[in-house]
Amino acid sequence: MAGAQAGTRLRWVDPERGFGPGEEPTTLLAMDSWLVDEGRVKALDAHAERFISACAALRAIPARRTTAFLGAAVERLPRQGRWFPRVELVLAGGALCFQLWMRPAPPRGERVRLWTSPHPDRRIRPSVKGADLAHLTLLRQQALDAGADEALILAPDGRIREGSTTSLLWWRGDTLCAVPEGPDALASVTRALLLRAASDAGVDVALERPTPYELDGLEVWAVNALHAIRPVTAWTGLPAAVEAGASRRVEDWNRVLDETAAPVVADAGRGITP
Repeated sequence: MAGAQAGTRLRWVDPERGFGPGEEPTTLLAMDSWLVDEGRVKALDAHAERFISACAALRAIPARRTTAFLGAAVERLPRQGRWFPRVELVLAGGALCFQLWMRPAPPRGERVRLWTSPHPDRRIRPSVKGADLAHLTLLRQQALDAGADEALILAPDGRIREGSTTSLLWWRGDTLCAVPEGPDALASVTRALLLRAASDAGVDVALERPTPYELDGLEVWAVNALHAIRPVTAWTGLPAAVEAGASRRVEDWNRVLDETAAPVVADAGRGITP
């Protein structure tokens, strides 16, 4: 396995020539990322499938070509340390290219303070990861400027869609709830893992489209591949107050998530199928 230097972008040329430098300016079209922790990854195939689907939907790239790139990228994943690599579909000089960005992972976050944007959802392609990155980055910066950690995105009718970098889940009594999947939100790999694990454990699962006010006092989670589950500890930016509920289940369910991680083996990329 040939490693990639931390912080560098590598451009994939083809299966025979592999990777070269990716230094020129590009336009990002789609991306995906996952946590590699001491050589273990959660649901790598699901991340691969999401990226393959995005590339096909955006630019009709054959699944076999995206799969070949992903296989080469997986071969370069480090087996020690914590990493958050990003695979990208970009335009460089008018040509479509695949890139791998090898990034060290920051520490796992412990909480999320939500800030609600005053504007309804303005994304263009919310179901494609990376397509609205500039807008989502701006939203998250506005949240940080407001003393929060994450921006909450609402539909025009005031109902919750997702966070700028997270999906939301919540507990009503002993039922784990989430927003239904659809074209207005990203198909979150971590959300899917949790709902499947809950169902397998005999926990009731429900799909809802609530307003923030309908989550008042409930245990709410913000989840993603980098930080796993973080409890929502504050709601800001809303006309009326919403209280964050106590977080009693995060530690146990983060352990459940951690148990889904599998080792990245030397030929892991060859196991990715379109």
